[in-house]
Amino acid sequence: MTTIFDAPEDFATTALAGFAAIYQRNVRLVKGGVVRSTKVPKGKVAVVVGGGSGHYPAFAGYVGPGLADAAVAGDVFASPSTAAVARVCRHADQGGGVLLGFGNYAGDVLNFGVAAERLRSEGIDVRILPVTDDVASAPAEMSAKRRGIAGDLVVFKIAGAAAEAGESLDEVERLARHANDRTVSFGVAFGGCTLPGAAGPLFTVPKGQMALGLGIHGEPGVSEETVATATDLAKLLTGKLLAERPTGARKVAAVLNGLGSTKYEELFVLWTAVAKQLAEAGLEVVDPECGEFVTSLDMQGCSLTLLWLDEELEALWRAPSDAPVLRKGVIIAAEPATDEIADADGPQSFGPASEASQESGKCIARLIGGIAEALKEAEEELGRIDAFAGDGDHGQGMSRGSAAAFDAAQTAVAAGAGAASVLAAAGDAWADRAGGTSGAIWGLALRSWSNAFSDDEKVSDAAIVNGARLALDGVTRLGRARVGDKTLVDALVPFVETLERQSAAGRPLAEAWNAAAKAAQEAADATSALTPKLGRARPLAEKSIGHPDAGAVSLALVARVAGTFLREAAAA
Repeated sequence: MTTIFDAPEDFATTALAGFAAIYQRNVRLVKGGVVRSTKVPKGKVAVVVGGGSGHYPAFAGYVGPGLADAAVAGDVFASPSTAAVARVCRHADQGGGVLLGFGNYAGDVLNFGVAAERLRSEGIDVRILPVTDDVASAPAEMSAKRRGIAGDLVVFKIAGAAAEAGESLDEVERLARHANDRTVSFGVAFGGCTLPGAAGPLFTVPKGQMALGLGIHGEPGVSEETVATATDLAKLLTGKLLAERPTGARKVAAVLNGLGSTKYEELFVLWTAVAKQLAEAGLEVVDPECGEFVTSLDMQGCSLTLLWLDEELEALWRAPSDAPVLRKGVIIAAEPATDEIADADGPQSFGPASEASQESGKCIARLIGGIAEALKEAEEELGRIDAFAGDGDHGQGMSRGSAAAFDAAQTAVAAGAGAASVLAAAGDAWADRAGGTSGAIWGLALRSWSNAFSDDEKVSDAAIVNGARLALDGVTRLGRARVGDKTLVDALVPFVETLERQSAAGRPLAEAWNAAAKAAQEAADATSALTPKLGRARPLAEKSIGHPDAGAVSLALVARVAGTFLREAAAA
């Protein structure tokens, strides 16, 4: 159990603050993450890594000379927000560009991708690198869909060493992608993990069994087998990975990783058997690592990662590094940083707005308040639906995100903001507080929707309908989901299409909207028969059948609440 905390919702931020206080030699705390506390040469490529909390020492423990320049930290098992990623990157940028590294999860792909677009618009050259090492999550011919687990450490080490050597952004990216292509991992779990404040673990493993192909966000394994001896477990782990051995590979870097509750002595016992299997396969192991590198809170289990080395990768793997989790070679000379860290976001301000647009902004804020109240009431049920094939945090994220959106909308209204600014501020706050995939999608949807509005005039019915299309376009372009993938998009597409069709037929907005909300609800219900093709639920597709998608259900709920609001407003 994760038992030591005050408020569960503050667990991640408090843990990060404690880490930064202890490792002041390595890091400085910034909002949403940490950056190196030592001087970094101007023009150096900044390697920025990140993901959800709950995986210590990933990702803050990777920050230091020879490895990462900064790390972004989301809530427990939730992607950091777009705003947090952009903020930390601005702190880390030294003029040489930024390589963004993260595990290949839908929320991370979306948040880091949107952040990269924002930073590029500011003149910062940013490349993104999703790590795809988990062989259990997709076959070799679909490696781009694989998750990132403990292979994160290996890939980031290669990128960090290249950047520390002064390589260009193009070269750092090439080497990091090369390492990712040659990195494979496989893991097993003997027991699930428990979120702070939760009554029980996210999943359980039957006594005497072990779950194969686990995920690091509390996802159960893809199958179960009888618990094996250390020798047989080593054969299982190495067998899964040796099946993807490149032609001519003779050397490997190996990382035996504990997931949170497996004792180091157990890992040492297992390593003797793993080393024997690798030697029998004719492989030379170079600088192996054994310990906790990517955990899952208190999960009991382990994973094995192999990087198939060539000459250039071996040199980078052996290169010195000085981060809390990984110290190799000679200590890299570094001086403490002396610059002051300012708020990289800058103060929020709003331009002038007409009185009519301000009134529309007040209306938007009231609507968001109603949505937040409804999502708070539905938090437990949305979490229950999400837990069938996910990690059960969807309801929590929607509740937190919508509450933050309401607060931001109220603040914007009080500052005299117009409709477009109120909705954009709400979207940014939703994404920042909720984190994860749902936070990124809702933040992107609301900000895209706001582009149809103006701070100069009242929001028209036509603008509302046009905004719905902009929201859909933004979500599908950056989120990459399509109808049939079992995501929010399955409900959003029929909602937008019905709204447009009803509006074009001359129906009043409230009537058109409620017809669209009905279409969204029917589509959400129909996702029960689908198998997920994106996100954390994809490797557990069979467990999802018979249950609707939580994202589609929550979108339908929001549509219904907004429909009631519009109907009551029209009748007033």
